[in-house]
Amino acid sequence: MAGHSKWANIQHRKGRQDAKRAKIFTKLVREITVSARLGGPDPEANPRLRSAVAEARVVNMPADNIQRAIDKGAGNADGDSYEEFTYEGYGPGGVAILIEGLTDNRNRTAAEIRSLFSRAGGNLAENGSVAWQFERKSLITVAKDSVGEVRLTELLIECGAEDFEDAGEDWIVTAAGTDLHTVADGLSAHGVEPKSSQWVMVPSNEMDVDSEVSGQVAAMLDKLEDQDDVQKVWSNVNPETLVYEDS
Repeated sequence: MAGHSKWANIQHRKGRQDAKRAKIFTKLVREITVSARLGGPDPEANPRLRSAVAEARVVNMPADNIQRAIDKGAGNADGDSYEEFTYEGYGPGGVAILIEGLTDNRNRTAAEIRSLFSRAGGNLAENGSVAWQFERKSLITVAKDSVGEVRLTELLIECGAEDFEDAGEDWIVTAAGTDLHTVADGLSAHGVEPKSSQWVMVPSNEMDVDSEVSGQVAAMLDKLEDQDDVQKVWSNVNPETLVYEDS
């Protein structure tokens, strides 16, 4: 196995999202609620819920908040009913964008996202016209101080991971989209506890944008991520070619 920079896009966008902590809890509560409703309230028997709870713990969400969200999804508490959505489109410069979210009012959300695309000079696209450019992968973060490179390599071969990358203080482990918990649980069984594990959508090819549209694309991605009903925003843009207002 050898490291590479393929995951720079994912990590860069995650860093931007983590900086907006005011909305992080709200989005995670929705994901936990829906996960519990769809797959049951037991994280051990519900992989999606287990990932959502793990992500909530990474950002230090109180245990009481997590349990209330699970109870709500399991029908033990009153609350709004959310449904999943996926939108596809193109932003300035032809950048491909894939959006995943949860809403209690699909018409409202569709209108708001359509407006965001329009104001940015982009457009929504037909289902399937953008998604084919992305592949679902598993992304697992492991602290370097918990395992060395040689031992990690041995464990990942045994667990069936695809690759890993040196990311400063952490190792970034990648695996097939279907193997998230196989790899994460395999590491845990050998005493290496992942810091986080999540599913991500990875573009098959990254796209560079020039200086004329860089700021427009960056602003559009930020606005989409700020939209209340949006959970994840994926794009095929090379993050190194983006320029943010606060950069």
